Amino acid sequence: MELRTLTQWNSALAYAIDQIGTNEFFPALFSAIGDLVSISYPQVWLYHRDLPPRVLAHRIPEAAIPSQIDDYLEGPYREDPFYQVSMNSPRSTIYRLGRISANLQDSAYYRNYYGHSGTVDELVFLSKLDDGSVINLSVMRLPKQGAYTESEYQLLYALSPSISALIKAHSRNLQFTISYLTQPGIDYQIAQAFKTFGSSILSPRQLEVLELMLKGYSAEVGAERLGIALETYRRHRKNLYKKLDINSQADLFSLFIASLSCVGEAQGNDPLTIYMS
Repeated sequence: MELRTLTQWNSALAYAIDQIGTNEFFPALFSAIGDLVSISYPQVWLYHRDLPPRVLAHRIPEAAIPSQIDDYLEGPYREDPFYQVSMNSPRSTIYRLGRISANLQDSAYYRNYYGHSGTVDELVFLSKLDDGSVINLSVMRLPKQGAYTESEYQLLYALSPSISALIKAHSRNLQFTISYLTQPGIDYQIAQAFKTFGSSILSPRQLEVLELMLKGYSAEVGAERLGIALETYRRHRKNLYKKLDINSQADLFSLFIASLSCVGEAQGNDPLTIYMS
């Protein structure tokens, strides 16, 4: 790394360190990385084995949010090589998509989602947290930028332990823990929520669709599992969205996670009766 580049990185890194525990931490980290190499659509995802993914921060143009976030949460995330490596004892602090998925273009993930994202390269900085969940900071490249060069990748590879450690330090902030990470008894709460969430509002068939959606299955797989036509499945999904007063699967995930805090008070009933009151 040249002296000028090193000085610039150290200055940006110092600012990011100052922002640990604040809402400006991830934007500061985006800027620090972007000062070194050209990046697009930086985004931060929290992955937990028993909960839907959550996007913690991003710099994605509003027009691209449906394809980058909403479509991803419709089910493809389970097939995402980054998600899979994150949930299977990751050993590195950086992963490049082409290196963990050599046959990416032949995969269902590419056909159903990634091939339509407009991305030509992507890598993530990965940080495994104390509770076993994982945070991925993803930085993409668009066609106008081209794929990461080997020298760019090696530079980011060298910096990845520091970036991962910073993310982990940020995750230990009390407010971050309260807002995003699992609390004692979460396994019980999740199990109860899956059994009762929406039961006071939705029909039995809608509850079956709801469960499959919460578990991250695509509409095609969900319809196949229930033995119904795809359009029928989508109609049930549309109706449950209307009943829950939401507009997308991302909204559904947020509502489900928010309702977990009401599971105990609901005493075996639908936690939405408490949360929505």
